[in-house]
Amino acid sequence: MTARAESSSVLWFRRDLRLHDHPALLAAAADGAVLPLFVVDPALWRPSGDVRRAYLLRSLRALDARLGGHLVVEAGDPAEVVDRVAARAGARRVHVTADAGPYGRRRDDAVARALAAHGRELVRTGTPYAIGPGTVLNGSGKPFQVFTPFSRAWAAHGWPAPADDPGEVRWTGGGGGVDGPHWPEEPDLGDLELPEAGEDAAHRRWADFRAHALAGYADERDRPDHDGTSQLSHALKWGEVHPRTLLADLRRHRSPGADTFRTELCWRDFYADVLWHRPDSAREYYKPQLAGLRYAEPGEQFEAWSQGRTGYPIVDAGMRQMRSVGWVHNRVRMIVASFLVKDLHVEWQHGGREFMRWLRDGDLASNMHGWQWVAGSGTDASPFFRVFNPVTQGQRFDPSGDYVRQHVPELRHLPGRSVHTPWEAADGYAHGYPERIVDHAHERRVALAEYARVRG
Repeated sequence: MTARAESSSVLWFRRDLRLHDHPALLAAAADGAVLPLFVVDPALWRPSGDVRRAYLLRSLRALDARLGGHLVVEAGDPAEVVDRVAARAGARRVHVTADAGPYGRRRDDAVARALAAHGRELVRTGTPYAIGPGTVLNGSGKPFQVFTPFSRAWAAHGWPAPADDPGEVRWTGGGGGVDGPHWPEEPDLGDLELPEAGEDAAHRRWADFRAHALAGYADERDRPDHDGTSQLSHALKWGEVHPRTLLADLRRHRSPGADTFRTELCWRDFYADVLWHRPDSAREYYKPQLAGLRYAEPGEQFEAWSQGRTGYPIVDAGMRQMRSVGWVHNRVRMIVASFLVKDLHVEWQHGGREFMRWLRDGDLASNMHGWQWVAGSGTDASPFFRVFNPVTQGQRFDPSGDYVRQHVPELRHLPGRSVHTPWEAADGYAHGYPERIVDHAHERRVALAEYARVRG
């Protein structure tokens, strides 16, 4: 029997690369047989770094395996591709998880128009977030601009239980496997190592974290030298697991760690909500008061920062971790961001783009608003005059020096916390570690003087 005769709907996967807790899948399966589709969209593929491309392809391979090789992968403008695939499948409806991003909303509107022109329908069901962006508003019906009141309203609003298991889905179509004509070639990442991709791997990681680290998460999450975080940000980014699934599990765990983890999931929803209401804030100042700060153009010092050769061990460890595994501990993200903006005086957008290039969990809303937080121009912004001291931050959050030694081999000969101050050791530079490219105390004064000038 042909695909046209069998199929009655298309499920267009995007940031929902899983089969469980998937409302759009349930809606598609209710129509009968389902053709699973992924579109390699040049508008998203071209600006993605190789790390995100490689991880996405591995996640798609894992999904295709669960679909029995039925995943159809096509490349091109979604408005043309989705309509063509739906016509080929004889599908009247194309089901998707609603996209909350600025580009995604414009793209989906264009796809809906293209489908409607031929009597077909784009059906948007569910959201990648616990609560869809734009849903939680303050008492005046306006969006929240501060996290804490948003978090209270978010918790009071609540979220649905995980979606039902889809049972036996009649998949149709066939993408020709991972060697099909439209599967992009995976980039060569060199020595960079990625974790196992896919829904099953995400659930195994969540189970391990829940059993061994969740209870202590409130205290351990700031320690980059410990395995105290879930490292599920990439799985949430690509929808290999839904935050609603995690929140349902958290209801069975009563601890400060569980409460703190729930708050971190709320931060993800909050930043998506901010971007929903202010799509310009991905690239422009959320609070324009600091747009008048004078910054240096990225140059040799920016390259030293991006390569982890600033001479400040905790900064260099973070940047090298990103280049080795495509991920950075959240506390270290704040430290390296502060160093770029306030020690090297490079505008936050440059750092945000560098992160998006290298991070496997590169999420536009969370990443760029995190950078705005450090720069003092975002929601709940860390005041610009709060300048992270890279030495004391390292000594406080990596007190044994294990994190630095793991990622900066030139300093492995230094014991304990002395790894954070190699300039104080007679043999601190014996193995080629670079000297400091700036004097932190001086650059802090420069940053504060510039802030005072802007504030008038």
